[in-house]
Amino acid sequence: MTTTTAPDTQLVAGTWTIDPSHSEVGFTVRHLMTKVRGQFEKFEGTVVTGETLADTKAEATIDLNSVNTRDAQRDGHLRSADFFDVENSGPMTFVSTSFDGSTAKGELTIKGVTNVVELDVEFLGIEKDAYGNTRVGFEATTTINRKDFGVDFDIPLDGGKLLVGHKVDIQLSVQAVLNQG
Repeated sequence: MTTTTAPDTQLVAGTWTIDPSHSEVGFTVRHLMTKVRGQFEKFEGTVVTGETLADTKAEATIDLNSVNTRDAQRDGHLRSADFFDVENSGPMTFVSTSFDGSTAKGELTIKGVTNVVELDVEFLGIEKDAYGNTRVGFEATTTINRKDFGVDFDIPLDGGKLLVGHKVDIQLSVQAVLNQG
């Protein structure tokens, strides 16, 4: 594969594999009056870059069974039919449809329900690691309503409040390695 550098971003054209040991897929959701943070520990994906940022495409698969909020009982409940229904649902997936350099649009699927989402993306650059591998880094954020994806478990509380909020903030910190050959 021939690689070329795009002058405006130092972007190198090619196919990149997400490095899960140097990346994170996290989320934040309100529980009562505070926020609970969690992450998914198993995920994979690729980023394909072209001559320009507009040619960039990304795909990712996230294992919902790998949810970790640092509380085994809560994680078990999140895996249940009340939330992710991991026994009957496939993984969470994202497939980009466009990228303008700061916003990636794509299709997010959770529990078999697909919706278009927009991610705010920050390109962090390209570097060679200590072993000569070319790496790209970026961070991205978005906010979804979990009910839009069929994750609609609610426990109403006094005053019209809910035990778990509907708004979920998603944070990505991704490092990917350029495939050689």
